[in-house]
Amino acid sequence: MKNQNSTTNIFARFGLVAFAVVLSAVVASGQTQDDNSATPQSLERPENRPEDLYRIGVGDVLDVRVYNRPQLSREVARVDNRGFIRMPLIESEIEAGCRTEVELAHQIEELYLKYLKRPHVDVFIKEYNSKPVAVIGAVSKPGQFQLQRRVTVLELISLAGGPTERAGERIFVSHANDSFGCRQPGESDSETEFASYSFSSLVRDGKANSYVFPGDVITIPEAEQVFVVGEVFKPAVIPLKDRITLSQAIAMAGGTLADAQKSRVRLLRQSPGGVEKVDLVFDLDSINKHQASDPVLQANDVVEVPTSKGKRMIRGLLSAVAPGFSTIPLRVVR
Repeated sequence: MKNQNSTTNIFARFGLVAFAVVLSAVVASGQTQDDNSATPQSLERPENRPEDLYRIGVGDVLDVRVYNRPQLSREVARVDNRGFIRMPLIESEIEAGCRTEVELAHQIEELYLKYLKRPHVDVFIKEYNSKPVAVIGAVSKPGQFQLQRRVTVLELISLAGGPTERAGERIFVSHANDSFGCRQPGESDSETEFASYSFSSLVRDGKANSYVFPGDVITIPEAEQVFVVGEVFKPAVIPLKDRITLSQAIAMAGGTLADAQKSRVRLLRQSPGGVEKVDLVFDLDSINKHQASDPVLQANDVVEVPTSKGKRMIRGLLSAVAPGFSTIPLRVVR
């Protein structure tokens, strides 16, 4: 039982640790999401540091209000694919991309100084369309999200419901070629289009838990698997999230049944890139007694616990003879 518990802990370690961390991030940010919504989910903006404020992007729809000048205001100003908008009386286009609402408002105020004594401008974002990101793969609720603030990789995974039991240990992030990524001061505008992380590294090192950017697609593939079949309590497909040995895999499948031939446990292994399979035989009792090595399993290994013909024959004889004992006369020996 001790061996079984330890292997169960190994099986669950990465998924549970990572999910606990990302779940705490969700609670801290106070986010909620509509489970029944078919549209991209919106991550609303809390009160953040200045560097965390939302920056306007392509496709966003703005509401620009000039105080006491409704003729100069625009209720619907869509940011074009170059990041610009237009305003009444202002001849040149106004660059809105990568600016916050306050920064853009100040810029428009300066442009209206030519026509107004002390203009006061407010800018509000009516529709968030420029920051789509997606989470796919082995998560509970894969989907697309519209960002209204900066979000880290782990937080976004938590908003997608967290990793499933079959999730692997790796996280892959595909970066879109977006000229309006709006990197903040101190952030390198990396040309890398693909990045790979591990759950454990993101949990251990907060700096590794980077922010996601518009167009990013986060993929969590299912873990590679091993198979346990034969005379075990629960034949299973076990995700290979961590180092698992032959005895641990059998324990995770519930252990062996009474008719198991533990002295000839088979390990079927296909060599990488090949078609031929290697058939290895191990003595489980010797492994448990530390008299033989416990092999580490590889992806797609098949562990087969065979049936002992002798045990099955004896068990069959006993099951056949047992009902006849009820008809035999009982004699008392004094």
